[in-house]
Amino acid sequence: MTVIAMTRQLGCLGSEVASGIAGRLGLKTIHSEIVANHVAERLGVGEGTVRRYVDGSASLFERLAINKRKLSRYTAEEILRIAQHGNVLIRGWGAATLLRDMPQVISVRVCASMDFRVGVMMKRTGSRNAADMRAGLERFDAAQARTIRASFDVEHEDPLLYHLVLNTDRLPLDACVGAVCGLAGHARFRDRAMTRTALADKLLEAKVSTALTEEIGTGIAPTGVTVSAANGRITLVATSSSGALRARAEKVAHRVAGVRQIDNRIVSVPTRGGF
Repeated sequence: MTVIAMTRQLGCLGSEVASGIAGRLGLKTIHSEIVANHVAERLGVGEGTVRRYVDGSASLFERLAINKRKLSRYTAEEILRIAQHGNVLIRGWGAATLLRDMPQVISVRVCASMDFRVGVMMKRTGSRNAADMRAGLERFDAAQARTIRASFDVEHEDPLLYHLVLNTDRLPLDACVGAVCGLAGHARFRDRAMTRTALADKLLEAKVSTALTEEIGTGIAPTGVTVSAANGRITLVATSSSGALRARAEKVAHRVAGVRQIDNRIVSVPTRGGF
């Protein structure tokens, strides 16, 4: 069971690398349209609105229509749901960042120098204005960085987030493809049971977190509720001034499909005025 999560810079030939990997390993490539469609449906907006928001080209009206917190949570759930099927290569949408703590999932970043990317994009579009193309790529990069930072609180260019960082300006495409395929053949990434269990736990965590946020909100627990899962057992951890949070959070979590047991570690701490 192979799961590869890839992030790539626009114009770095990342799509070609992804296509080569998927073809050699027999993986299904998950494009942005697949993720955007389901996320947009849950948000109650058009698919195009979600895609433009993610790539930084959304209008002011579209940006106001997007609930950023829900977008982040729904996207995480959709990526994890897709990953559970196995034998997939997920391109973009923060998948490599979202799954960075799962050693069974191969996280890859494909990048290149700005000059290389400008050349690629000018050839693709037929443009002769290198300055405009560079400015467009810089805007796209900035929008992508803002989205990942807001969703995961990380800098997506940090190489420590990935198993492999491939520079197509310096590496031939077949070498990039070979590097990822070679890694995918390692025993560490071929334990089907371990990968499926890890993804199921991660998805359950995401679903419970979404339910808690939507049904209770964050105001009751100033520090938030931390959710962890292991084989269907959910652990809830928080410190709150509300005595009602413990019971309400457990009730909400119990309604989430897949939750078999709850370890409730939410502690109520009276405010100073309560003494």
